[in-house]
Amino acid sequence: MASSKFIFVTGGVTSSLGKGIIAASLGKLLHARGFTVAIQKFDPYINIDPGTLNPYEHGECYVTDDGAETDLDLGHYERFLNTPTSQANNVTTGRIYYNVITKERKGEYLGKTVQVIPHITDEIKKSMLLLGESGKNDFVITEIGGCVGDIESLPFIEAVRQLKYDLGPNNSMVIHLTLLPYLAAAKEIKTKPTQHSVKQLLEAGIQPDILACRSEKHLPMEIRKKLALFCNVQLNSVIEAIDAETIYDVPLLMRKEKLDERVLTKLKVPHKQEPTLDLWKKFLGKLKNPTKEITIGLVGKYVELPDAYKSIVESFIHAGAENECKVNIKWISSEDITAGNIKLKLSDLDGVLVAPGFGERGIEGKIEAVRHVRENKIPFFGICLGMQCAVVEFARNVLHLKDAASTEMNPDTKHPIIDLMEDQKKITDKGGTMRLGAYTCKISKGTKAFQVYGKQQIEERHRHRYEFNNNYLERIEKAGMIASGVNPTSNLVEIIEIKDHPWFVATQYHPELKSTVINPHPLFVKFVKAALENKK
Repeated sequence: MASSKFIFVTGGVTSSLGKGIIAASLGKLLHARGFTVAIQKFDPYINIDPGTLNPYEHGECYVTDDGAETDLDLGHYERFLNTPTSQANNVTTGRIYYNVITKERKGEYLGKTVQVIPHITDEIKKSMLLLGESGKNDFVITEIGGCVGDIESLPFIEAVRQLKYDLGPNNSMVIHLTLLPYLAAAKEIKTKPTQHSVKQLLEAGIQPDILACRSEKHLPMEIRKKLALFCNVQLNSVIEAIDAETIYDVPLLMRKEKLDERVLTKLKVPHKQEPTLDLWKKFLGKLKNPTKEITIGLVGKYVELPDAYKSIVESFIHAGAENECKVNIKWISSEDITAGNIKLKLSDLDGVLVAPGFGERGIEGKIEAVRHVRENKIPFFGICLGMQCAVVEFARNVLHLKDAASTEMNPDTKHPIIDLMEDQKKITDKGGTMRLGAYTCKISKGTKAFQVYGKQQIEERHRHRYEFNNNYLERIEKAGMIASGVNPTSNLVEIIEIKDHPWFVATQYHPELKSTVINPHPLFVKFVKAALENKK
């Protein structure tokens, strides 16, 4: 194909219908046919990125190799396609306005009045076309966040309308994801909300090419015919998107509905080959037929919203399937943990993961959880703040430095075991200022970490401000906790472990951000294995 074909995914009726999963599933099917695919997400909020958002607002903040703080949908794109994303794959209204205002301040608009049309829409179009410019991608799938009809989404929808015109026929198309509610009292599926949603899209000047209909029931033919007639869509372009047992079923369900075939036909692209999904089916087979079962306690402070730990949950699904084992997660709020109830809170667990986070709320509960698993030889895995808690707990209870703390929680501590990096001390802005993205880590031979990775040099993604304080390294290593991985340029500690413990490993980086269906992360795979051993 000479240049990229553009597919836009819009949503109607309600948010959270799964546009990201539909986009990722279509990407997976096209990828499995031998095409190259890039997926991007446009978010209508005014934050420049989700980096400063509370996880309760927006779920986890997903970090890419190049250090972009992005929407959690990028995690789905990577897990499905097994290809890394970047800054270019997630753009917000805030980023668009920031770019336009910066240009205006530099005088780039030569005295023009800067307006939503053409300046904002031009900037949006420029960002939408960016991934197609390299010539590397046969298809660029663009998910538009929010709902058609939202005030903040209007400039994005208008940009899509203009692009469809600019790109000419057969070079772009729109898939509209919408909800078909089932009214139990009337015992029928209702099409009216979808008709209204398509009507709003038409009012904005866009005719959808394919309707993907989220529903809890299968769509009878008469419903499909009705939708085709009233929404100006061909009958075979009314696609059923039924509730699935797992998001990993969706590519196969979309294949059954011939979504990929409809897309190729609409864009006049020759069908290269049938999609090869053998590895995917093998993964699903293992996922759905586990031979064993374990329970992992996830200790965190955003546990009321599992999306705050989305990548960790998905990593356990990948690692569980690899071990042919069902991983049940028991959500434990670190604020509820005390020395008095810890035994009860962590009983019946085969392993414990202490999750990432920021700020001092719930920190003592995390430290108490680490003490319990260290003393009772329960498999432990700490991530980011989870590693920092492990080091603080060790300093307090093994080195007897009672005041040991992170300066994030206690700026006046006499023993700043975890402290701010030098280059972070002068920073006052919160957004995009942490240690972000992929960094190298060198692993010592003869350690658990080396057994896990099987190599000495790795690259993992970071998102943090505070670091292990190397002034305490010698004392800590003497007492039995070792730094098995360090950054070769800065000597910052990346991995710690305890020798005489069945599995006590913690990382300053976020391994969950690199786990995919085809390549489950080795740390999660081995942690699940350790929990299985512990269960025996």
